[in-house]
This record gives sequence, C-alpha cells and structure tokens, in this order.
Amino acid sequence: MKASYSIIIVNYKTPQLVLQCLQSIYAGTAAGIEVIVVDNASGDNSRQQIEAAYPQVKWLQMGYNSGFARANNAGIRHSEGAIILLLNSDTLNIKNAIFGCFERLQKDRFIAAGVQLLNEDNTPQISGNFFMRGGLNYLMTLPCTGELLRKMAIAAGMKKTNLPEAIQTTEVDWINGAFLMVKKKAVEKAGLMDEDFFLYAEESEWCSRLKNFGPLCIYGDLNVYHLEGGSSATTFNSATRGYRVYSDKKGLQIMVSNFLGFRKQYGVGWYLFHQLAHLANLPVYGVVLLIKTFLFRPGIKAAWSTFAGYTANVFRALSLAPRIISNKPYFYKLL
Repeated sequence: MKASYSIIIVNYKTPQLVLQCLQSIYAGTAAGIEVIVVDNASGDNSRQQIEAAYPQVKWLQMGYNSGFARANNAGIRHSEGAIILLLNSDTLNIKNAIFGCFERLQKDRFIAAGVQLLNEDNTPQISGNFFMRGGLNYLMTLPCTGELLRKMAIAAGMKKTNLPEAIQTTEVDWINGAFLMVKKKAVEKAGLMDEDFFLYAEESEWCSRLKNFGPLCIYGDLNVYHLEGGSSATTFNSATRGYRVYSDKKGLQIMVSNFLGFRKQYGVGWYLFHQLAHLANLPVYGVVLLIKTFLFRPGIKAAWSTFAGYTANVFRALSLAPRIISNKPYFYKLL
C-alpha cells in the first residue's frame, strides 16, 4: 500500500535524538506514513540502534556528509507520499501534531505548512518568516551594530520579518526547516532544494521558489517541540544553539550560507551589499571594544576573542566571493 505521506529525517551522529523523535511520531497516528531516515555517513552504530527499535523505518545511506539539502533531496526522491515532511531529528511530536498538519494540508489551499515550534519550556520559537527586500533584516544580526539597527527599526515602526508566535493559521513567506511539510506536486514544479547549500538558509531559498506556485502557512494551534540547534550544536562542537553568532565554525557556515542565499534569491548586488556590510562592521566593532577595554569592562578578553573569530570568518567568506558571484554549482561545506 502506497504511503499517504512521507517523513524524512536526516541523521548525522545523533541516533538518540532520532530515536526520541521516532518514538513521538509512532505514539501518534502512524497509519499511512512512510518514515525515511537519511544518514550522512555517521560512521557509528546509528543504523543498528534505529533499525532495531523501528524496523519499519526505511534507511537511506549517503556516502558522505551531504548536509541538509542534499540529504533531504535524496529522501524526497525515494519517497512515496503525495505529501512530504522534512523533520529535524531534534523535534518531538506533540498531541499528534504531525498527523493533524497532514490532514489539514491535503485539503487546504496551501502548498506547504509548518506548525508552531516550542522550546522545552513551552515558550514559542519563530516558525514562520516574511521576506524583506534584499534580506535587509539580516543586518540586525550583525555583531555589535546589529542591536542598534534593530532598535532603530523598531522605533521606525518597521514591520516584523518573522512571526514571533502563531496562534491560528497564518500565511507566511517561508517556514522553519525544522518542520516543513510540502505537497509533492509543488516540489515537482519548484524543484528540489538547491544542493549548493550544506547547512542553513536552504529552506528560505527553497520556499522563495515554492511560493511562486501557491501560499505557505503556519498552523498555529499545532505544536512540536524543537530542541533548537540541538543536533548541529552537538555534532559540530558549537557552544551556541542560535543562528546569530558568527565567530566560530558554525558561525562561518551560517554567514556563507546566508551570503549564498542572498546571491541566489536577490542577485549579485544584494549579495555584495551584505558582504560589504560585514566588512564595514569590523572597524566599528573594533572601536567599541577599544572603548570597553579602556573602561575596564568585565569579560573584555573573551570579547576580543569573539571579535578575532568574527574577523577571520568575514575574510574567509570574502575569499569565496568569486565563486558566489559566478553562481556556478559548488558545494559550500565549511563545517
């Protein structure tokens, strides 16, 4: 019997997270689902653990660490369902939310949907977002100056580019990739995820193409726990779980993936604008740290270390500018 919908989970050395996720899936309505675990060459006993506990799961082995887009694309190609769900391994299904989302989406006018993601303490995570011209909202993630720009934007009454919390069904421009359910007929029109991406920004670029063929939404009354960044933080030895720190290896990957997204979605001019914004931010950031040093502010040594990491990453990203500008196929894997 052909599956009604397919759930794709990417694993890279996180079998315990996958097992918890699967337990929450099968605790709900499991009839008609196909679950595909795509393994990014973990090199551990993930397969043995997962197949022993859930033999009904389909295992798809990648020959290398292919990241998020390529692994999910492989899962999509092997899926049978008319609807597919890209689901992070660090998520937990609450009150049968996955089945609830599927039931609604298959009858709805929307071509893709997410749910309201929650932290472990039940506070909301940003699950849906809105595009802003040229990705200008990303300037607010700049270290040091970003917070000032954010306050200025709020004071000027700028429309928010994200949905802090969805209470009801709300139309959005793009959906958090931790839980992204899509009708396969829309994927056939828009194409798969762009395989130049390794991690981060790929779902935003993909949704920008999907949106050309129909609306996207967040079902705000459906909830899934998301241990935000849990899988990547564990896997890549990063102390940070968010996506606003640019000073470590994970930060370099986020920065470059964002730049790649600007190039693909908005064009060369906007990509160069963002690259130059990070370069221009360096002297401002440095001067602020000098002032704090002279004022004997606590934690200044750590702050200089963060600045050094950020500076190195900005110039490492700059070295990739010719490739990004050319937009020729290239796998931007930096982790």
